[in-house]
Amino acid sequence: MKEIFYDWGGANVWLFHAINDIRFEWLDKVMLLGTALGDHNLFIPYLALLTLFALVAVNRPDQDHRHYQLQATRWMSVVAVFTIAYLLDGLLLGYIKPMLDFSRPPLALLPGTVNVIGIPEYHHSLPSGHSSFAMLVTASLWPVLKRKWRVAGVCFVAWVGISRVNLGAHFPADVLAGFVSSLAVVLLVLVAIRKLLRLPVVDPAPPVI
Repeated sequence: MKEIFYDWGGANVWLFHAINDIRFEWLDKVMLLGTALGDHNLFIPYLALLTLFALVAVNRPDQDHRHYQLQATRWMSVVAVFTIAYLLDGLLLGYIKPMLDFSRPPLALLPGTVNVIGIPEYHHSLPSGHSSFAMLVTASLWPVLKRKWRVAGVCFVAWVGISRVNLGAHFPADVLAGFVSSLAVVLLVLVAIRKLLRLPVVDPAPPVI
């Protein structure tokens, strides 16, 4: 099963080298920044920014009372989804990573074949926590984002995921697993919040950011 779903018939290692072997000094800095922005320890700053954006979006002088209630409910649900999904995702990763204990590239591959930028890590490779957190941020905000910000969110998720491979911290399969697991958690929490708040499946109001 591992050969099919993780090794991809050798494609996982091949794709890792294809991304990890791209080396430029300026690219290293860009990738380090992407990884830094995907650090789950930034949850509190992200939550603070999200709360600030919510206050600005809700308190608009040109809206009527009904529109204000709708916007307030939408933003409350986004903050709730982000917070609850973060906690559940953390519990999930905290269980899965040590249970599977997949080796990271510096340990799994031959010495000298992996370019490692930053502090090398050797264990708990699957899934990627940084990739999971990046997906969590974007997926939680998705319902209130306009098209240009959704594109930016997708770019952010891809940036963080690629950075983990380029810096030698994860295989592509780890990144993909992080994306999928986090997205699943966000969707489950979103469905639960919608039912609790009795929000429609498709909100009548357009995205506001």
